[in-house]
Amino acid sequence: MRKVFLFMNVSLDGYVADSANDISGFHNDFEAFSSDESQKVDTLLFGRNTYEMMKFWSTPQGAEMQPEVAKFMNATPKVVVSHTAFDPGWDKVTVISEDVVGSITALKNQPGQNILIMGSSNLCLTLIQAGLIDEFQILVNPVAFGAGISLFAGLPTKTNLTLTDTHTFKSGVVMLTYAPN
Repeated sequence: MRKVFLFMNVSLDGYVADSANDISGFHNDFEAFSSDESQKVDTLLFGRNTYEMMKFWSTPQGAEMQPEVAKFMNATPKVVVSHTAFDPGWDKVTVISEDVVGSITALKNQPGQNILIMGSSNLCLTLIQAGLIDEFQILVNPVAFGAGISLFAGLPTKTNLTLTDTHTFKSGVVMLTYAPN
């Protein structure tokens, strides 16, 4: 069975975006993204809003900014969860608009390497509740928003996690890796 893991930026005060839904305050820590774990990923999983932001990597600006990240993003198959079907406008994309839990369970049971969820806090909640996330890589950024969208806002029940690793990057970002109990 493939491992599904979340790779999520948060502010020091626990927000995935500020109160205007802006994520530009986060450090673009490509060193964290380029960790050994990303080399073991063969599928990217996004919610629709995050997917629309990630399409940046298909542009010439994305390739110029970080060629290795753009190459990875363009070459790796992507799965997008959306309430409605849509034309993704990017290569190697599958859209799931029905039976999210069943579809992700089937994807997880297929042969292959890890499945990486980037951002996508609403999708994250659905998958936590279904027990489909195997690891949480939370990148705590040295910035405080004061208000915003909480990482686990809307989680209906307590979820216990166990810290399995920490790593500090040159930017001051600290990656905390957790496994569900």
